[in-house]
Amino acid sequence: MSLSALPLFPARVFAELLAPQLGGLGRENEPVPRLPGGRSTPVPPGREVHVSGSAELCVAPDRARVSIRLGSRKGVAGEARISVSRRLEYIAQSARQRGVQEENVTVTKDFNRVENAYQMEAEVCITFSDFGKMQNVCNLLVEKLGSSVIVSPPHFYHTAEAVDTLRRQVCLAAVGNTRRKAQEVCRLFGQSLGKPVLIREEEMKEWEGQIDSHPSNSSDTLTVQQRIQSATIYASSKVFAIFEIKGREKRKNKLI
Repeated sequence: MSLSALPLFPARVFAELLAPQLGGLGRENEPVPRLPGGRSTPVPPGREVHVSGSAELCVAPDRARVSIRLGSRKGVAGEARISVSRRLEYIAQSARQRGVQEENVTVTKDFNRVENAYQMEAEVCITFSDFGKMQNVCNLLVEKLGSSVIVSPPHFYHTAEAVDTLRRQVCLAAVGNTRRKAQEVCRLFGQSLGKPVLIREEEMKEWEGQIDSHPSNSSDTLTVQQRIQSATIYASSKVFAIFEIKGREKRKNKLI
């Protein structure tokens, strides 16, 4: 799974130098924190850079589910069962031979009497993490079983782990961009950046991708790539941070 960095949103950057506070109050007239024993912590001169920034990342789906339906109607119950069972075994064998684990295959069966005949229906749901393997299995089943099976278009989706990873990485990317901007501001004025005082994520947004297709097109006519694009999740994060300004940036003397 890969995360693709996209263009960043515009970000405002500003620096503010705060004068020392008097009268026992901290910034914004807040009481000075007290240590055990009633002693007040000293309030150093406020030298800070305030920075806001953002980042946007996306992740393609990492799972696909395919449904294969089949059935048989016979005058004898045993013949209906045998007809469906043979095809079910072929589907399971084809999936195993291409590396699909047994826990990723689910089979449901339904047996009914319809008028003067017996009807057996079954559905096989296969979950894939390798989309190339998925296409190979589906193409083989259509080729070998023909119209005796109905292979549904793949449904692409994300695991919870993939979505959590996206959320963490887009937030970290926004924080990294914010810190780099703060460093550039400090360098512009010959200062060096200190430790962070505050880092706050102000906004997190998520949305699914869109495809350029005619509104009249049915979802059944979408290509595999269009389905992947439509299921791709995008996330953006906006961060506000305050960093200390340590002082003038040290420059090494160059020997001539």
